[in-house]
Amino acid sequence: MLAGLPVAASAQTTGQPTAPAAQTAPPPPVAIPLAAPVTRTIKSLRVEGAQRLEPETVLSYTKLRSGQAYTNETLDQALKDLIASDLFADVTISGVESGDIVLRVRENPVINRVIFEGNKRLKEDKIKKEVKLAPRQIFTRTAVRQDVARIVELYRRQGRFAAVVEPKMVNLDQNRVDVIFEVSEGPKSKVRQINILGNEVYSDNKLREQMATKQARLITLLSSNTSYDQDRLAYDQQKLRQFYLTEGYADFRVTSAVAELTPDKKDFIITYVVEEGKRYKFGDVTVDSDIRDFDNKKLAANLGINKGDWYNAKKVETSVDSLSEAAGLFGYAFTNVNPDFLRDKETLTMGINFHIAEAKRSYIERIDVNGNTQTQDKVIRREIRLAEGDAFNSFQVKRSQDRINSLGFFQDKFEIKQTQGSAPDRVVLTANVEEKSTGELSLSAGFSSLERFIIQASIRQRNFRGKGQELRASVNYSTYSKSVELGFTEPYLFDKNIAIGGDIFRRDYNAFNFIGNQRQTTYTQVSTGFQIRSGVPLTEYVQLAARYGLSYDQVGLDQNSYFSPNPVTGALSCDPIKAGRYLCDAIGNRVTSSVGYSLIYDSLNSRLRPSAGQRAIISQDFAGLGGDVKYIRTKFEGSKFVNIGSGFIASLNVEGGYIRSLEKSRGEGIDKVRITDRFYLGEPDFRGFDIRGVGPRIQRIQYTTDATGNQTLVTDRTQFVDDALGGRAYYLGKLELEIPLPSGARELGLRPSIYVQAGALFGITRPLPTIGLCATGTTGNNCFATVNGVVQPLVTTVLASNGAPFYTVPGIDATNPLQVTTCAVGYSATVGGPCVGSSTNTLYTSSQAPFLERFVGDSPRPRISVGGGVNWNSPFGPLRIDLAYALLKDKGDDTKLITFNVGTQF
Repeated sequence: MLAGLPVAASAQTTGQPTAPAAQTAPPPPVAIPLAAPVTRTIKSLRVEGAQRLEPETVLSYTKLRSGQAYTNETLDQALKDLIASDLFADVTISGVESGDIVLRVRENPVINRVIFEGNKRLKEDKIKKEVKLAPRQIFTRTAVRQDVARIVELYRRQGRFAAVVEPKMVNLDQNRVDVIFEVSEGPKSKVRQINILGNEVYSDNKLREQMATKQARLITLLSSNTSYDQDRLAYDQQKLRQFYLTEGYADFRVTSAVAELTPDKKDFIITYVVEEGKRYKFGDVTVDSDIRDFDNKKLAANLGINKGDWYNAKKVETSVDSLSEAAGLFGYAFTNVNPDFLRDKETLTMGINFHIAEAKRSYIERIDVNGNTQTQDKVIRREIRLAEGDAFNSFQVKRSQDRINSLGFFQDKFEIKQTQGSAPDRVVLTANVEEKSTGELSLSAGFSSLERFIIQASIRQRNFRGKGQELRASVNYSTYSKSVELGFTEPYLFDKNIAIGGDIFRRDYNAFNFIGNQRQTTYTQVSTGFQIRSGVPLTEYVQLAARYGLSYDQVGLDQNSYFSPNPVTGALSCDPIKAGRYLCDAIGNRVTSSVGYSLIYDSLNSRLRPSAGQRAIISQDFAGLGGDVKYIRTKFEGSKFVNIGSGFIASLNVEGGYIRSLEKSRGEGIDKVRITDRFYLGEPDFRGFDIRGVGPRIQRIQYTTDATGNQTLVTDRTQFVDDALGGRAYYLGKLELEIPLPSGARELGLRPSIYVQAGALFGITRPLPTIGLCATGTTGNNCFATVNGVVQPLVTTVLASNGAPFYTVPGIDATNPLQVTTCAVGYSATVGGPCVGSSTNTLYTSSQAPFLERFVGDSPRPRISVGGGVNWNSPFGPLRIDLAYALLKDKGDDTKLITFNVGTQF
C-alpha cells in the first residue's frame, strides 16, 4: 500500500490570523488483491503403510473424505491430527495436485517388554506402579519422557537427587520394541550441614537437637533422618518455633529456610535465618468462665502457671486441656476455652486470660462402633464406661479409650471421637477401630545365658471367634527345662463381668550347679497338673482373682551319680556323701492341691509399655486341700511409673514373699518347706547376680596341697560344688530410669535404661552337715579324721548285701588275683560261700577325699547392684543386654557382670 505524503505548513505572520493554506488531498490507497485459495476436490483417498490398523481406522482420525473439497490447510490439519493420535511415528501426504490423495503412515511400534536395570535401592514392583508404559501398549517418545521423570521423582523422594535414568529401545521383528530404563541411582543425598543464622541465645548444636533432620556424621550413620526431605524441612521450622515458645521467646520467627544442593548433587546445605526476639515472663493469669458452676480463682490457682515464671507455650496448651477436661468432668462436652494474650513489650510480660464460653451440660445420645469386622460389638462396648443417656464425663471417655487400647485387638493411637448430636446438649461417641492380627503362630530358636539353646513353638489367639477369648498352646525345650502347656480364658462368662480360665501343663525342670565351667544337673523336677482360675472386678481399678491348682511332682536325683547300694539289702538309695544331705531330703513324689486368691489394683495406662499409673498385687496360696504338701505362701508386688518429661520414664518396682509350712517337722536339720516350694532370687530378676545367685546355699570345698606341701582349702570359686537351697522369705526392689534416644536410635528399636536394685533371700533351717571333722584323736564313718593337722580321706569298708565285708585277693595269687570276695582267707565266687584257698586277703574299701561343707548366704541383709541395660528389637529378634555390678553382696553370693538374652522368630 502507498502512504500519502504530508505537505509542509506555510509561514504565519505574527498577530494576524492566517487562513489555512490550500492542500492537495493524498490519493486513496490502492489495495493489491490476494490470491484466492485454490480449492480442489478429493478424487480418491487411500492409506498405505498401515499394518495393525485398518485404513478406515486411520482415516477416522482425519476429516478427509472422498468427493470433498480440500485445501493446503485441510491437509496440514490432517497431518496434525494423525500425529496427535500417538499411533504413528511418521505421516506423509502425496497426490496433492491431482486429487488422488495417498496417506503414507509408519506406525509406532508395540511394546514387547519394559525392563529396569541398575535399580537396587528401589524394588521393581514400586517402579512399575508409577510408570505408564506396559507390554502391548503403543510406544511413544512422549510417554517415555514422562516415565523417566516419574522414576527420577521416586528417587528424589528417597533423597537420591543424583539419580539418572536413560531410556533405550531395542527394535524387534513385527514392529515391536523392548523399552529398557537404565538407572544410575547414585549416592543418597545427605544433609552435609545445617547452618543457623541470627541465633544469639542458643547455640547451633542446641537448636539442631530440636530438629528431626540430622547432619550426616559418623554417629548418625544408621539414621534415615540425614537425608533431605522437603516436608521434614517445614516440620523442623515448627520444632524450632515450639522450642523457643517454651523458653519464653514469644516473638520468635523463622524468616527464611533454604536448602541448596551441592554441584555434585551428593549433599544438601540447609540454612535457617531466625529472629529470636525478647524473652517474656508470665504476667497475670486469670480464668473468666461463663459457666456459673466454676470457681474462677480456684481454676486459675490449679493451672500451674505462676506470675513471674518464664513464658512457656506448652504450659498454656496444657492449661487449655486441663480446663476442657475439668469442664468435661462436669458434663460439658463442647466447652470452648480461649486464651487471650495480653503482651506488654515494655515490661516483657505476657498476661493470659482463659475465657470459658457458656455451654450446656451434655448427655450421651449414641455410641457408634465402626471398623470391627472380626471383633463383636459387645467386646468393645463392654469396655466403654458410659452408656447411652448418661451424662457426659470426659474422664470416663478417657478411661474407656485406655481399656479398649489395653485389649490389644486394635491398632495403636485409638481415640474415641466426640461429635455434636441432634441437639446442642447431645453427644455422639464414635469408636473407629482398626483391627490388627490377634493370632500368633511362632517357631523360635535362641540362646540364653541361663538355659543355653532354646527352642519354642506356640500358637495363640487372643481374640478367639471375635469374642475376646484367649486360646493358647506352647511347647518349650532347652537343655535344662522342657514344658507343654494348654490354656483357655473367657473374659466375660455368660456376658457377665466374670473371667474364667484354665491351664493344663507338664513341666520338666533340671536344677544345676557349676564345677569349673561345667554345668551339672543336681535334682530333677517333673510337674504334671492343671489350674482353674477366675476373676471379678470389685471397682474400676480393683479386681479379685481366685484359683485352684492340682499338680503331681516327681523330684529325683541321678542314680548313677548320687545313689549307692544298701549294705544289707542291696537296694539303691541316695548317698549323702555324694549328693549332700540337703538334696537327699528333697527327693520323692508328692501331690500338691492348692487354692489361692489375688487382690489386684491396676491403674497403668498401658499393659505393654506403661508410662504412668501404678499396679499392686497381694496374693496368697494355701496348699493342703488334700495332697501331701501343706503351706501358706504370701506374696506382694507393686510398681509405679512416672513420665518425668522429655521422654524420661521413671519406675519403681517392689516385691516380696513369705512361705510358711503347715507340716510337722521332717527331722533335725531339715526345713519343713521343701526345696522345690521355696523362693529363689537372682538372674534375670536381680541383675548383677547369677541365676539363683542370692540366698542360702551349701558350698562343698575340696582340700588341696600348696607349693610348700601344706594342706589348704581350694580358693578357686569355680571349683566349689555350690548348691542354692532357696529361702522362705525374700524381698526385691528396683528403681529404673528409661532414657530417651535421638530419633535415629529410636528407629533401630533401642530402649536403654539405668537402674539400682536391692534385695535378699533368707529364712531356712540350717541343714545338718553331710560329713564333718572328727573330734581330736577319733575316727568314724561320718567324719574326717585329722592326723598331725592334716585332714584324712574317709576310708569305709565296702559291704556285701548280707552285711559281710568284701576283701581283695592279692595280685600275686596264681588262681584269683585281685578278685573281690567275702572270704578273709581264700576265695569264693558267691557271697557267703565256702572259701577255697590259702591267700590272705585285704579289706576292700572306698575312699572319699576330704572336703569342707559350709552353709552361707542365709541373711536378710540387702544385696545391692547398679547397672544399665538396653532392649533392642534387632533384625534377628529381641535382644536384652545388661551390665550390672554388685555393690553389696553376702558371703557365698554368685555375681555376674554381663547378662544377655537373644532369640529369633521365623
